[in-house]
Amino acid sequence: MRDITHKFPSLRTARAEATLTATPVTIERVKRGDTPKGDPIPVAKIAAIQAAKGAPILIPYCHPIPIEFVGVEFSFTENTIRTEVAVKAVAKTGVEMEALAAASAAVLNLYDILKMIDDDMEIIGIKLLEKRGGKSDRRAPLGARVGVVVVSDTRTSEDDSTGPACVAALGSLGVSGEVVSIIPDEPSEISRAAGELAGEFEVLVFAGGTGPGPRDKTPEALMPLFDIELPGVAEAIRSYGQDRTQHAMLSRSVCGLIGTTAVLALPGSPKGAVDGIHASFPAILHAAGVAKGGGHEDDA
Repeated sequence: MRDITHKFPSLRTARAEATLTATPVTIERVKRGDTPKGDPIPVAKIAAIQAAKGAPILIPYCHPIPIEFVGVEFSFTENTIRTEVAVKAVAKTGVEMEALAAASAAVLNLYDILKMIDDDMEIIGIKLLEKRGGKSDRRAPLGARVGVVVVSDTRTSEDDSTGPACVAALGSLGVSGEVVSIIPDEPSEISRAAGELAGEFEVLVFAGGTGPGPRDKTPEALMPLFDIELPGVAEAIRSYGQDRTQHAMLSRSVCGLIGTTAVLALPGSPKGAVDGIHASFPAILHAAGVAKGGGHEDDA
């Protein structure tokens, strides 16, 4: 089973269809609810709902998730019954398998009920019509670049693990990242790096100096440089981290725009920094795009 603990819940939707072919006489009897086993449409609808909820039982690698809506519609032609299913959930993974399982179950139950009156039926065209949410709706802009600055009094390029961890996490999200430098926990050094690098990257990540320690001054160094603060990003980072470790509440992560560059201050530990990246990317790139004059077309 795939590890999805790094993901966060978002609205997931999917639509799928399946079609049953039958003789015109059978189709008319279904429309009237006139079959030896009664009206097959309500049975097929309930079967579809049950299949959506029970998809993980049928499909071993399918994650159990809280299904929040299943809609089932039937349409007819002279010799077909088409089932379309819509599924919605706020979850960490998509609901396309739930929609496909539901559409399949609906036509299988129609087949079961009608097989005693029609030997020529065939199930055809089981397919996914649409899926939304998650990675498919959060693709990073092509060519987006992120600079990573590690803030530490003790680390060097030879022993630092936070910078490479950030670059790897960004790469997993389709974002190009690079470790620009490792600087000490000196407010003047942090301010200087932010001023010099803003404009060269869509996003600057400062990893380190966000805790409550006496040398943790990254937020204080960055915030006077912000043209616009983005407090919601920092809130999302802490919320994401709090679901994974209690110490996340101690983070003083901040985010803001310096010109058209979004600047993030993240924890200095590899895990804390990677959690902050998963919580904020690639959505934070939208802020940089808007700062450059882009629109909010995708903000629905």
